[in-house]
Amino acid sequence: MRMKILQPTCSRVLAELLGLGSPVQSLRDAITLDLFSHALIFCRQQGFSLEQTSTACALLQDLHKACIATPLGNVEECYRYFTSVLFCHGIRRPPFSINLFKEEQLLALADYVVNTYFRHFKLYKYVFTPQVRLDLSLTYMGLQAPKLWPKDETEKEEGKEVEEQAVTPEEEEPETVVQPKPEPSQVSVLRAYIKTQMNKELEQLQQLVEEQLKASEERLSSKLTALKQPLQLPPGKGKNKTK
Repeated sequence: MRMKILQPTCSRVLAELLGLGSPVQSLRDAITLDLFSHALIFCRQQGFSLEQTSTACALLQDLHKACIATPLGNVEECYRYFTSVLFCHGIRRPPFSINLFKEEQLLALADYVVNTYFRHFKLYKYVFTPQVRLDLSLTYMGLQAPKLWPKDETEKEEGKEVEEQAVTPEEEEPETVVQPKPEPSQVSVLRAYIKTQMNKELEQLQQLVEEQLKASEERLSSKLTALKQPLQLPPGKGKNKTK
C-alpha cells in the first residue's frame, strides 16, 4: 500500500498553524513540520475524525513540549505523562476523561508514538535542547588570595629593575651559585591532592549515571513491550450468564 504524501499547500498551512518559519532555513522547524505531517498521515490512514485528529496532534505536541522542557533525561516521566493523558481519552468519566477513542484506536496511536517519537527520543532532545556543560570553581579555605598589584606600582618596579641592571658594571661577572631545588609548596600539594580526589569522584559519578541510564532504558523497553501486547479481557467477562 502506497503511503499518501501531504501536498505542499497542506504543509504550508500546517506550518502556519504551528507558527513555524521556513523549514529550509531552520532545522528545528523542518523536524517539527515533518513530525506533525507524518502524524496527520497516520490519522488519515486510521480514519480518525476531525476531533480525534486534533486530539492526537495535541497529545503529540504536549509530549514534545515535555521532552524539550529540560536538557536532562526525562524519558520515563514523559512516557508516564503521555500514557496517562492518552488513556483519559478512552474512558468516559466526565469531567476528567472522555471516551473519544476506541480501544483499537488507542492501541494504534500508542504504538505509533512509541515507534516514532520515543524510539528517537534522544535525537529530539539533542536537537531542541541546549547542551549542558559542567563548570567547576574551587575555593581553597584557609589560604590567602593572591594580591593584585596596581598597574602604576608594577611599572615602577620594572623601571627600578632596569635601572639597577644599567648601574651594575658589565666587567664584573657574577659568581655562579648552585641553588637548591625548591621544595613543593603546600598550595601545590593541596591542589594536586584535590585534583586527584575530584577525578576519582567524577569517574564514580559518571559510572553511576551510566548505570542509571541503562536501568531506565531497560525499564522503558519492558514497558514498551508490554504496551505493544494487545489487551486481553479477564475470563468470565463479555459472556452471557446462563440461568
